[in-house]
Amino acid sequence: MISQDYPYLYETHMHTCESSKCARSTGEEMAKACKEAGYTGIIITDHNWYGNNCIDKNLPWEEWVEAFCRGYENAKKWGDENGLDVFFGYESCYEGTEFLIYGVDKKWLKEHPEIKDASIEKQYQMIHEAGGMVIQAHPFRDEPYITKVRQFPELADGVEGINATHSCHLSLNHNNPEWDRQAVSLAAQYQLPVTAGSDVHSTVIFGGGVAFKRKMASIQDYCSAIINGEDYILTDGDRWYNKRGGLL
Repeated sequence: MISQDYPYLYETHMHTCESSKCARSTGEEMAKACKEAGYTGIIITDHNWYGNNCIDKNLPWEEWVEAFCRGYENAKKWGDENGLDVFFGYESCYEGTEFLIYGVDKKWLKEHPEIKDASIEKQYQMIHEAGGMVIQAHPFRDEPYITKVRQFPELADGVEGINATHSCHLSLNHNNPEWDRQAVSLAAQYQLPVTAGSDVHSTVIFGGGVAFKRKMASIQDYCSAIINGEDYILTDGDRWYNKRGGLL
C-alpha cells in the first residue's frame, strides 16, 4: 500500500475555535481527533488578524498574540502528552487571498508587530528572513468572502495544490476539485512545490495532508523538506497524489 511506504502523515492546514471564528472545535479536541485519525503530526494554522479571527482586535499586540496562540498551545499540550507532534503556523489574509505561514513562532510574532500590516511582498521578505516558508493556500478558490481571486507564485515558496475541502467526500463546503487542478497547474508552471491539507474546522477529520517516509523533527524540518524537494506524497483523504499533484 502507498501509505505503508509513506507512513508519517501530517495535517498542514487546520483551525481551532480559540482563534478562528469559523472553527467549531478547540485545539485539544482537534489534536485528539487527528491522533485518532492516524496522523503523526499536525500544524495549527488559525486565521490571523485580517482573516476570520475571533480575538479582540483592541488588545495590545503582545496580548493579542498570546490569545492567538492559545489554540495551538492547547493542541500541543495534548499532543505532547499523547504522542502527536503539534507544530505552529498561521493563515494570513489579504482581502480573501490567503497564505499558510510556517517556521515562525509566538516569540517572533511578538517581536515583529510590523508583520500585521505588511504587504504580501513584505510578508514574503520577513518570513524568509526568519527562516520560514510561505505557501499560497487554495489559490483558485472562488467564494463570496474572497474579494478577488488572485495568485502570487513569485511571492510564495509553494502552492497548496490539494485542499481536501474541495474534493474529499466528507467535505460540506467549497466543493470544487477544479480549483485543485488549477492550483497544481500553477505550481507546475512556476516550478513550485505542491502541498496538501484538509482545511478542517471541526473534529470531522478529512484525512488530507502530506505524508513522508520519515518523521519530521520540527516545523523547520517540514519547511526544509518541502523547499528542498524531499520525497513525499499528498492526499485529500480519499486519493493519493505524487508530490507534483498527479494522481497515483
